[in-house]
Amino acid sequence: MKKERRVVRIYLNLKLMMLFIGLFFCLIVIRLCYICLSPKIDGINLTEFANNRNTTKQTLYAERGTIYDRDGNPLAKNANSYKIIAFLSPSRTTDMKEPHHVIDKENTAASLCNVLADNDEDKKKCNEALKSYFNQDLYQVELGSWGKISEEQKRSIEKLNLPGIDFITLAKKRQYINSSWASYILGYARGDEDGQISGEMGIEAFYNDTLKGTDGFIEYQKDAFGYKMANTPENKTEAVSGSDIYLTINSDIQNVLENAIATFSKDNTLDWALFAVMDAKTGEIVGSATNPSFNPNNLNNLNSYLNPLVGYSYEPGSTMKTFSWMAAMEAGIYNGDEKYLSGSLKLSDNTPVNDFNKVGWGMISFDTGYAYSSNVAAANLALKLGTAKLIDFYTSCGFGEKTGISLPAEETGLIDFNYESELANASFGQGVLVTPIQMLQALTIIANDGVMLKPEIVSKIVDSNGKTTYEAKRTELGQIVSKETASKMKQLMYNVVHAGFDYNKPYSPDNITLIGKTGTAEIASETGGYLTGTNDYIRSFAGMFPFEDPKYIIYFATKRNTGGDIAGTVRNVVSDIAAVTNLSNAKNDVDQTKIVTIPNYLNQQLNKVIEDVNKRKLIPVPIGNGEVVISQFPNVNTTTIDQSKIFLKTNGGEIKMPDVTNWSTNEIVSFCNFIGLKYSINGNGKVKQVSIPKDTVIDLKSMKLDITLG
Repeated sequence: MKKERRVVRIYLNLKLMMLFIGLFFCLIVIRLCYICLSPKIDGINLTEFANNRNTTKQTLYAERGTIYDRDGNPLAKNANSYKIIAFLSPSRTTDMKEPHHVIDKENTAASLCNVLADNDEDKKKCNEALKSYFNQDLYQVELGSWGKISEEQKRSIEKLNLPGIDFITLAKKRQYINSSWASYILGYARGDEDGQISGEMGIEAFYNDTLKGTDGFIEYQKDAFGYKMANTPENKTEAVSGSDIYLTINSDIQNVLENAIATFSKDNTLDWALFAVMDAKTGEIVGSATNPSFNPNNLNNLNSYLNPLVGYSYEPGSTMKTFSWMAAMEAGIYNGDEKYLSGSLKLSDNTPVNDFNKVGWGMISFDTGYAYSSNVAAANLALKLGTAKLIDFYTSCGFGEKTGISLPAEETGLIDFNYESELANASFGQGVLVTPIQMLQALTIIANDGVMLKPEIVSKIVDSNGKTTYEAKRTELGQIVSKETASKMKQLMYNVVHAGFDYNKPYSPDNITLIGKTGTAEIASETGGYLTGTNDYIRSFAGMFPFEDPKYIIYFATKRNTGGDIAGTVRNVVSDIAAVTNLSNAKNDVDQTKIVTIPNYLNQQLNKVIEDVNKRKLIPVPIGNGEVVISQFPNVNTTTIDQSKIFLKTNGGEIKMPDVTNWSTNEIVSFCNFIGLKYSINGNGKVKQVSIPKDTVIDLKSMKLDITLG
């Protein structure tokens, strides 16, 4: 009986267990059905979760636009570096009509080496190396040192359409072709950790949004190795490249200014120096050079973020007399033949106003007073005019307000004076603050029969489709003075250079008629009053040429210079600009022997090219051990001055270091950029020493040139 009960109990337990197991499996089936039919489980979209596990989204960075000079020569461009990836596994290809791995290894290696190597010997080494990479049993390989390439090499390889070849960006950076050339105009841009290049100064900063373009993206399925799976759908939005910007800078004129500033600053300590040139008929800035400058490629010598052209405001001194004289003319109180007692003048509060020589020149006319830069003449005119009228006239000339030129960090200057002594000081440029760009803008009044023009630095902007979205036009800001006043002022400025003091006559070049006004301003002390040191001055020259119908306006200024020939610097710059721009006037014909137009030397025998270069009074610098010229700098049809260097790259790959002693900064930088040699610069002046000895064969992949200037 007990045995039967035990059997029944076991039987019931087994049935109960089977029931529980059945219920458990039913729950599992129900859960599985729910998972299959429901879009979300525990708030998670399983479809999206599965897709995201093998889907990647990659940013397609837009190409930053190039900055050119007015003639289309690149000044700032992208110089990204890349790494070549070769996919070797046939598993990447599902359709042999569209292969996604390296098919023909020998042809792929040979094609790549034609781009990667410069000569037959290097091509042989490259082929051997690449074949060894391609013959490995790997999914994908990198090509070692041969696989590190430039932007230009990447473009060349892409045109070959080689299956299985791809690229990884190593670094995104910006290259400034001419180093410190016009650096404060161009500014600089640099990349961040996310691969974005952003402008931080100059045109690069002001037009950052225009230059940078719009990034795109690509979403795709990735394989176990993290690479795109072949023949799978992708979601792609193409990047839109940034626009290109063409500046108003004339490279011929800029070269003249860069050389002049470098020469002036040699053996001459100074706080700063600036030389800027404007097209008098359009308001376009065609050149602007400064010292100190900086190299945007490395920023090692960047000490100030302010562009002197727009960011420095200071008391201008006697160049301001040009505008106080015009104010008197426009108010109808000026009589150039009227005489006054020069030397000194006491204001109503007994404040003295003195001419710079303290004793003056006796009774002289106001016309003569301008030529002699008489403070007493300026004060007498200002007292007749009154504070309100002088402030109004200065303001109408653009002083005390930004010009609106397309450069960042422009200063407003300051036109604010009330008392009689302040009025007198303002008439000869003390107690007011101006910027160089304001001075250039105001001088357009004289060059254009009384009409003031707005300054421009950008000539045009062209988008990635080749459409011109902006083009600079002459912008007139109003008839500020009468044609008669402008004409009279030109004559007075002529007298300064040609009929004034003997020390002003050296400003005048032989091949063009320059007119202008000098200025010497004391430097305000931070504790009040003015500094009294021997060199505590800002010296300047504001002028235009030719006299008969001004084409160019110039402004030169330097602070605390201990030497340097200001008159000679201005004279030589004007003479050279007249030469390279083919200007002439009734005084003299231009000396055409100084101008050299660079011909096309490509694909010509080197010995014949050197012979022709020497005949043109240029200095040939052959590069490489070949016999045929394959590249040249400066470019074809560029105009330059005699005794300039021309770099001639030949079809021979062995490049030896030339003797670069006493080369200018621009020459050594142009050489390095031309051959693709990395470099660093220390100091200022001309080349004193370099790290690669003369006649050393240069390895562009491993060598870097350390340049010491002095």
